[in-house]
Amino acid sequence: MKLTLAILAVLATAATPAFAAGDATKGEAVFKTCQTCHAVVDPDGKVLAGKGKVGPNLYGVFGRQAGTYEGFKYGDSIVAAGAAGLVWDEVNFVEYAQDPTSFLKAKLGGPAKSKMSFKVKDAASAADVYAYLAQFSPAK
Repeated sequence: MKLTLAILAVLATAATPAFAAGDATKGEAVFKTCQTCHAVVDPDGKVLAGKGKVGPNLYGVFGRQAGTYEGFKYGDSIVAAGAAGLVWDEVNFVEYAQDPTSFLKAKLGGPAKSKMSFKVKDAASAADVYAYLAQFSPAK
């Protein structure tokens, strides 16, 4: 019985969109600084947010292995972190957005570089951006 309930809980979680701890409305305002480099473009090519083309498309980023968006030239460190199992979720995103290079150094256990030089000012703002971007994840 416990196993059945556990399986049902996992399936229910997988079938529902992520509910983030942050505030999506505040995240939209913070994302204005991110959109210099990033955009959110759905698979049909519709721009949902942002206008940047320097960083990877952030549509459906959560649940994606780091460094794997097709057609984007990532730095070696983010690709290595992804190959080592880094998947974007709220915890990883919030930490990364505050200090990308330090995050990658910690994940890789040594020297690392990030092409993303921008840093979100604090964890609350990063969580707000996560909540905003989570809206742009396709239903699974």
